[in-house]
Amino acid sequence: MNDIRRLMTEDTEDTEDIEIVKNKATGIFMAILAAALFGISSPVSKLLLAEIPSTLMASLLYLGAGIGMLTINIIKRLGKNERVEARMTRKEMPYIIGMIVLDIAAPVCLMLGLTMTTSANASLLNNFEIVATSLIALLIFKEAIGKRMWIAISLITLSSMILSVEDFHSISFSTGSIFVLLACICWGFENNCTRMLSLKDPLQIVIVKGFGSGMGSMVIALVLKQYSTDILYIFMALLLGFVAYGLSIYFYIIAQRELGAARTSAYYAVAPFIGVLLSVIIFSQQITTSFIIALVIMITGAYFAGAEHHKHMHIHQETTHEHRHNHSDDHHTHIHDYKVESEHSHIHTHKRMEHIHRHTPDMHHTHSHSENHK
Repeated sequence: MNDIRRLMTEDTEDTEDIEIVKNKATGIFMAILAAALFGISSPVSKLLLAEIPSTLMASLLYLGAGIGMLTINIIKRLGKNERVEARMTRKEMPYIIGMIVLDIAAPVCLMLGLTMTTSANASLLNNFEIVATSLIALLIFKEAIGKRMWIAISLITLSSMILSVEDFHSISFSTGSIFVLLACICWGFENNCTRMLSLKDPLQIVIVKGFGSGMGSMVIALVLKQYSTDILYIFMALLLGFVAYGLSIYFYIIAQRELGAARTSAYYAVAPFIGVLLSVIIFSQQITTSFIIALVIMITGAYFAGAEHHKHMHIHQETTHEHRHNHSDDHHTHIHDYKVESEHSHIHTHKRMEHIHRHTPDMHHTHSHSENHK
């Protein structure tokens, strides 16, 4: 009898492992897709900045994201499809407000930094966002980050630094550098706030984020007397915002559901490489030796991130929440009074349980670790 139970337990663990691997692969794909879409923004924005001031540009990009995703949401509701995503509630309000305020504060800090330091300095220090996101996730939000993941984060950050700066001899630390680092810290907190909302409807999150951050940036643009009357360029900026910000953030949030804040940020770091490749196509720029070196280091870092194997005995405390789910795993064993086959969303309770399987620091695996795990 004990042998039968052991075999049944091992079979359940294997099923859970397969499901986790599949979800992790989905998360990685979504993070890279989000990076690819965001990578479009830099080279295209460079063209649009010829007619649109920088702060106004930031506002239009976020507003484009909000307007575009709101349109998609309206179309979905007209279709009267069954709701499968959980709506945000007052309980999430601190994270919603934090997400919006930090998304407004970060660009302001970055702009202040740019007025006091060189663009090379700013580009180099901007890569601190990956480290800031990971440290905040680890120290404040208690997200599990193993040795392999730290190696991956270090390599990816190094590759981004090599890519962003051509002449390291011109680098110096100044007051402006402090503001750039402060911007990175703001984005690090913002990434973690968004992760805390990742179980909720991604469409709703992007709409709130787009309009909230867009209107906030618009106020700053008006104060700075930055405006444009070129309708075509404004429309193009809004369209770019929908694609490079709206869809990108949408896929980024889905990735955070499966990977957590630190891992998603690491995979998302491929965005500058995509931007460079697009610049090569659009502006006929030459691929440099530093780009090739950075790309090799990036691929090595991505390997360590993808090869991470996190499996140990862990405890799920009893919790009640609402999010999109199905009943194909051991975490959603609650019973319905009606037949359920597809994904759906409703308030449900997870009973306390203890088991072992591969997992990532998604919102169902927020347990602390008494020791380091691979």
